[in-house]
Amino acid sequence: VSAEAPPQEAERRLAVLLFRQLTEACGIRPRWGILTGVRPVKFFRSLVEKHGEEEAAHIFREDYLVTEEKLELSRVTMRNEGALLARSRPDSCSLYVSIPFCPTRCAYCSFVSSTVEKTVKLIPDYVELLCRELEKTAEVVRDCGLRVESVYFGGGTPTAISAEQLALLLDTVNRHFDLSHSREFTVEAGRPDTITQEKLLALREADISRISINPQSLSDQVLRNIGRRHTAQDVVEAFHLAQRLGFSNINADLIVGLPGDDLTSFQRTLDGVIQLGASNVTVHSLAIKRSARLNAPGGDLSAHSNAQEAAAMVDYSIQRLTQEGFEPYYLYRQTRMAGNLENTGWAKPGSICRYNIYTMDESNTVIACGAGGVSKVKDPYSGRLERIFNFKLPLEYINRFPEILQRKDGVTALYEQFRQRLR
Repeated sequence: VSAEAPPQEAERRLAVLLFRQLTEACGIRPRWGILTGVRPVKFFRSLVEKHGEEEAAHIFREDYLVTEEKLELSRVTMRNEGALLARSRPDSCSLYVSIPFCPTRCAYCSFVSSTVEKTVKLIPDYVELLCRELEKTAEVVRDCGLRVESVYFGGGTPTAISAEQLALLLDTVNRHFDLSHSREFTVEAGRPDTITQEKLLALREADISRISINPQSLSDQVLRNIGRRHTAQDVVEAFHLAQRLGFSNINADLIVGLPGDDLTSFQRTLDGVIQLGASNVTVHSLAIKRSARLNAPGGDLSAHSNAQEAAAMVDYSIQRLTQEGFEPYYLYRQTRMAGNLENTGWAKPGSICRYNIYTMDESNTVIACGAGGVSKVKDPYSGRLERIFNFKLPLEYINRFPEILQRKDGVTALYEQFRQRLR
């Protein structure tokens, strides 16, 4: 490496040498080569903007040893998300609302969420304060001259709270924010054991355009292994109920590498959610986090450790979803993923989730409300991104709520800084 080369180039070359030695010694070739980082598609786009698409593809293949199939997945995903990113404006923003409660904690989960059984007494106070934070945030959005283009209720499981509480939060958003420019409003219904007709009607009344019903698997044994209290039939019934009530844009999350799962079982799951009529399917490769129960002594990581079978599951998802007319539109990677693979969101034409693209690409501001929320404030005149963190735990959020409102003032202060630099 020449003396003029940046230090990253020496690091890359050493990584290539090590990769080739380990590949030969172990007989295993990771499909993403030496490429690290959460956002490979964003990196690929930056190479395209600098060198053109063919040279960017050459760099992925030769410099980072990415296989042809992952290069093509990156290329197609970049094109699909690029069409929406091109419509984003400097004053665009998204709103994220955190409902950090779940009926149970899944064995693979590391999110900051609390089981309803343990925290039911906190929920009324939490909802009341969250409404106040939303009202404050609406003021901030107006003061900063921002346009809300997508709204996303996540968690946790937003439908773990009551229909009345859910309706109150949705009404607060609809009354206080100007959503005339919003192109989507997503609520993660998530766990089918939290879905009722009453809650779905509350979502319909609030004009929610997209929901998630996330089975993760349609194998009852796998569901038991991960600590779910519902069956595959419960997923089917939740889908049918939502469709009868008029929901047509429904996402289903699936996970590759769950304990007790295999290729045949995963194929039945994917075929099942396609047959149910999901318009979005997100295929996650299981990422093991330190605080997950699966990572504790005695946790079953055999499926997660079987890189060859995990890759076969992902390959089947790509082939099957493409065959059914789905397109990949966002992609990200994490550490300790099954097969060192990726998470990919697939959608039928016209049903892409803009929020997923905006937050993963970090292309515009995302303002987060609720416990565990992280606002990502994007300087519209540069690539600078500033993060403002809410308290993680519901009890801390409730007890220190005045500080939450003060932190929202930090969004206004950042935008004033951005404007002053522009002048």
